[in-house]
Amino acid sequence: MASSSHLVTLFLFFFFFTALHPHLSISVAEESTKTFIFRVDEHAKPSIFPSHYHWYSTAFTHPSKILHIYNTVFHGFSAHITPSEAQSLLQSHPSSILSSFPDRPRRLHTTRSPQFLGLRNQRGLWSESDYGSDVIIAILDTGIWPERRSFSDLHVGPVPSKWRGACEAGERFTPSNCNRKLIGARFFARGHEAALAALTASGLLGVNNQTVVEKVEFRSPRDADGHGTHTASTAAGRHAFKASMNGYASGIAKGVAPKARIAVYKVCWKSLGCYDSDILAAFDKAVDDGVDVISISIGGGDGISSPYYLDPIAIGSYGAQARGVFVASSAGNEGPSGMSATNLAPWLTTVGAGTIDRNFPADVILGDGRKLSGVSLYAGLPLEGKMFPLVYPGKSGVLSASLCMENSLDPKLVAGKIVVCDRGSNPRVAKGLVVKKAGGVGMVLANGVSNGEGLVGDSHLIPACAVGANEGDALKAYIESSANAAAATIEFRGTVIGVKPAPIVASFSARGPNSITPEILKPDLIAPGVNILAAWTDAVGPTGLPSDMRKTEFNILSGTSMACPHVSGAAALLKSAHPDWSPAAIRSAMMTSASTADNRFRSMTDESTGKPSTPYDFGSGHLNLDLAMDPGLVYDITNEDYVTFLCSIEYNPKTIQVITRKPVNCPAARKPLPENLNYPSITAVFLSTAGSRIQTRTFVRTVTNVGALNSIYRAKIEAPRGVSVTVKPSVLAFSETVKKMSFAVTVSANLRNLAMGDSGALFGSFSWVNEKHVVRSPIVVSQLDPL
Repeated sequence: MASSSHLVTLFLFFFFFTALHPHLSISVAEESTKTFIFRVDEHAKPSIFPSHYHWYSTAFTHPSKILHIYNTVFHGFSAHITPSEAQSLLQSHPSSILSSFPDRPRRLHTTRSPQFLGLRNQRGLWSESDYGSDVIIAILDTGIWPERRSFSDLHVGPVPSKWRGACEAGERFTPSNCNRKLIGARFFARGHEAALAALTASGLLGVNNQTVVEKVEFRSPRDADGHGTHTASTAAGRHAFKASMNGYASGIAKGVAPKARIAVYKVCWKSLGCYDSDILAAFDKAVDDGVDVISISIGGGDGISSPYYLDPIAIGSYGAQARGVFVASSAGNEGPSGMSATNLAPWLTTVGAGTIDRNFPADVILGDGRKLSGVSLYAGLPLEGKMFPLVYPGKSGVLSASLCMENSLDPKLVAGKIVVCDRGSNPRVAKGLVVKKAGGVGMVLANGVSNGEGLVGDSHLIPACAVGANEGDALKAYIESSANAAAATIEFRGTVIGVKPAPIVASFSARGPNSITPEILKPDLIAPGVNILAAWTDAVGPTGLPSDMRKTEFNILSGTSMACPHVSGAAALLKSAHPDWSPAAIRSAMMTSASTADNRFRSMTDESTGKPSTPYDFGSGHLNLDLAMDPGLVYDITNEDYVTFLCSIEYNPKTIQVITRKPVNCPAARKPLPENLNYPSITAVFLSTAGSRIQTRTFVRTVTNVGALNSIYRAKIEAPRGVSVTVKPSVLAFSETVKKMSFAVTVSANLRNLAMGDSGALFGSFSWVNEKHVVRSPIVVSQLDPL
């Protein structure tokens, strides 16, 4: 009987192989190979195959071409094959393979911040949650430098029994690098390595470049970049005393959830970035390992978002939240442009960046006595007030010189001088290195119109200072008017705390509206993301430049990458305090308690313009953890609700199954509306071509009481200008038996009389209020021109 079964298996292998591979006789050598991700119907596997891997490697492609098998958040595999092979697979197996999409690289979206969130020792959420003890945070990033004090397991209890993960060995990393704090570490390189090999073979990446890559990278969970170490310690770093970055931001460094456990999944590599196939594999393994929270500071990097069914971060995060895992993602750094936010799926918590009340001021002092304000993290020898000639290479009209690009500066022009460089194109710190190579003694980095007044500090290799667009214009006008007599010096003023106003929305923070589903407001909220101090790798200096030989235990970085782990750590604290809350409930608690005021008790402003910011900039507001611990009411969302949402945006059942794994049926009688997803915000999108001047939208929401049993809430409305908003019923009374209540929000507007303003939208809010809670939701009213 065993022999008969063996023969049947052999027959099936040769049958599937010969059916699959005749097209290989065509001149495939002329076609370059790529990695494709295949979504497979798990229920379609013939029973003769003992596992899905056997099925894939027999029926679909050769085992050597398979990179990853996905079983948990996604079902399918990735393979490095030619486009014609991928097309053939889809055509040959229409009932088994639901879809495929090519692997793409993504980019990283690159202390006082816990106190700035409202966290205080011995009370509030830190105390109620035991600092996040036993909650496991997965960091999908560039790996970790495990020797840092932030990852010490001193006085940490045993590893949680639910943990099923591993500590993988590799280059300069052994299982002994993990401990009771850093409980797991894995690396995912197959997608990256396949892309690297393909680029090298095609001549697009030379052997010399590859050699350079290998010298500064580790094929292991060890971090050669620094970004992953920084985000991991921001989310859950232990208390580290006497922390600073070369004297800046000195004090005690600690993560948002200092007792939470960390599991690292290295998916990003210095050479080519972070590949979708590896990211999806990390999601799959992290959920299987038993994590509670996933933090991913990665995105498209160009402000362009793929449909949810073609976005592995959206697909992986859906599978994670379906199993109770909270996923926080960065919104991206393409601000202040509108519609630039990425990671838009409604089951993701999308995080923008704001400032904190700490800054690192530096002044450019001109020869005529004027003082221009800027920022800097330069820690070398000061200029000590000495005046140097000041020059702007951009006067020549050559763009590369104005940007201080590599080999663009004439040493005869800049030697011995302070050089003004325009921001953009190449890294900010690299411009200083270009100036240094050309003999310059210092640099002033000037913002253009696109960056406005938004500034971030950098640990420059030469005396350097960043200034806003207005100061930059003044600087260039001074040079122009002074002929060859322009002079300046730079004064560095260290660390200043208690800065007002704060928070303000960072100029780089990506903005709404949502480019895929405008009915869902994104980003969801903002968190500290400017000049954040956290642990750093020993593999590179604080600038990340190959020539920067300095070593530092901590570094100061800015980006929505830094904001995201603040929310991941916050989710760990809330999960620890409220273990029965769903990912949607945790997000709701953060959103409805978020603050829209700064530390002057005025509306938050936009760093790029100085004007008041809007929900397109900050979502529901700035994270406020003291209030999030006890939100009163939450807007919960089930997996079925998300399926209904996907039906409402006209995804067909097969497309939805790509995301959800399970077959679904969309309602046939009455089409659901995307705006009726039980989201903690309201976005009314009116069609500008509709016949009626007065248009109305009604939104149905359901809240769950997580506060005192017998609670009464009353609706408070702040309607957008010129818009009518009603809430029915206007009073919600909860009791021991009534824990959920639904209501309707009706938004009406006469489109001819609405003045939408610069953002193309109007903004307001409604809140459920009692003597203890304000459960606030933003209202956005916009017009859409149909295609």
